[in-house]
This record gives sequence, C-alpha cells and structure tokens, in this order.
Amino acid sequence: MRISKNNRARNALIVTLLVITSAVSSLIVGAGQVFAGTYAKTENPIVLVHGLFGFEDILFVDYFYKVPHKLSRNGAVVYIAEVSPANSTEVRGEQLLEYIDEVLALSGADKVNLIGHSHGGPTARYAASVAPEKVASVSSVAGVNWGSKVADELRDAFAEGSVGEGAAGVVVNAFANIIEIASGSDPRDKPTDSIAALDSLSTAGSVAFNQKYPEGMPTAYCRNDGKMLAENGVYYFSWSGGRTYTNALDIVDPFLAITGTAFKEPNDGLVSTCSSHLGKVLKDNYKMNHMDEVNQSFGITHWFETDPVDVFVRQANRLKRLGL
Repeated sequence: MRISKNNRARNALIVTLLVITSAVSSLIVGAGQVFAGTYAKTENPIVLVHGLFGFEDILFVDYFYKVPHKLSRNGAVVYIAEVSPANSTEVRGEQLLEYIDEVLALSGADKVNLIGHSHGGPTARYAASVAPEKVASVSSVAGVNWGSKVADELRDAFAEGSVGEGAAGVVVNAFANIIEIASGSDPRDKPTDSIAALDSLSTAGSVAFNQKYPEGMPTAYCRNDGKMLAENGVYYFSWSGGRTYTNALDIVDPFLAITGTAFKEPNDGLVSTCSSHLGKVLKDNYKMNHMDEVNQSFGITHWFETDPVDVFVRQANRLKRLGL
C-alpha cells in the first residue's frame, strides 16, 4: 500500500513530537530526582540530639521517627548523638562534644549542624557555647530553654536530699538504664542522674544555665529577639508546637493533655511555646504536641498539620541555603 506525501509528513511530525515529549519528560523526571537527592544536602553533617529518656532507636524505631531516613534520602549526612537519656545539661553537653569529635573525625568535616529536641536543645546549646569552632548551627525543637512547669512541679514534690527524692531517683534511673540497654547501649558508658536532669529542666536551673551560656537566647521570657547569628559565629533557630491533644489514635496524647494543665499558656504538654524560643523563631504554634514534634508516636500526628518530618527537611534546606 502506498503512503501519500501528506501521510508521511504527518507521521514524521507525530514521531518528532513523541521524541520531544519523551525527552522533556526525562529532563523533568531527572531534575526532580536531582532535587529530591540534594534538597537537604547541607555543607556540614547534621547531628540529631534527643531529649529526656531519648534513644537512637529501639527495635528499629527511631526516636526521631523517620526523620534520619528522609533527611538522608534528600542528601543530608545524618548522625544521631549518643548521650545519656537522663542527666544534667552540662554532662550531656560534654558527652555530645565527645560525639561531635567522632563525627568530625569520621566525616572529615570542620563543623556540624546540631538539631536538638526538648532537653536536646540546651544540650546542643552547651556544645555550641563551649566549642563554637565545631558547630555551624543549633536548631532547637521545643527546647527547654526557659525551663518547664512540669519539671518545676516534680522538683517541688520532692525535698532536696529527702528519702523520697532518693527513692524516686533510683526508680527513674533504672528506667533510663532500661532504655539504654534496649537501644543497644551500655549504661556504664553514659551514666544517668535523673535528679540532675530534673534540676536542669526546672525554671531555676534553666535560668542559671542561660546566664552561663546565653548565645541565641532572647532578652526576656517570651520575647522573640534572640539573634540568629550569635557573637560566637553560630546560627540559632527554633520551632515548636502549641497543642497537647492532637490525635485520638495516639495513646500518648491523653498524658500530654494532663501534663499540659501545669501551664497557664500555650504549650505542647511539656514545654511552653515561650520557653522554646531561641535565635530565629521559625514557628511556635504548630498543631503538634511534644511527641508529634519528632513524629511520634509512630507518625500519628494531627491530620491537618504539616508532616513533622518535612519540617526537619525544610530546616536542612534552610541551612543548605545559608552555606551551613
């Protein structure tokens, strides 16, 4: 069968359009893959620092649930700090400095970006204040930067040096040690002191800490005038939630709703939004409670709020754009 010149021209045009469409599609897909692979690729490694009773992972469940995986998938080099699940900010900070030295030796980097949740915030601040030459930035996620009313009430419940305080310390230390063992750590390597942790997380303890290590802190409680770039050359950021009960399917939410009654102001169940302020406050009223902020429990968070994991990824991109 003969094919007319018009048909041949039409067929040639169709083939040409298909080739062009295929090429453009490949470019778009390729560009998307490049973007997905480098979006969170910071200049310096990211070190995640857990809070009170935190861990790296237990039975393959991360404390920062799915956060390290997504950061890595988007190009970041991620480490999870090994610090005591319960101890003073200074002790945990010294442990973090040791871990940072290991990361720098392993990665060949000059500095790290620290992202700390809860007590991990002040812990990261300590490391940055003592050794700013090793830290590019500190991002505090619901950091206990001005203390916690919950810690205050617990501190007031036990007289210092009393039998009750001693007994409570033994029980809570044992719990912290169980967490360490379950996560594959030796409690003897990272000693626990729950009473020291409680003192650090109290308002009085936090205020005393801030006087020694003031970088990034606002001039007064609930103010938003902390410096993003502090005098020590370290960048400071913070974000937090302002809800206690966010998902009826999360078994932890009722407990946070109860502890949240200790506050007379917006809070996430354990930390007030004002206490979380540090450096550049990115947002302090996410529909998240203290566990949601690290995507717990098991990713069960508010149905109509930003995915907590994406908040970490966007912060990594922010650090990348700053050359950090």
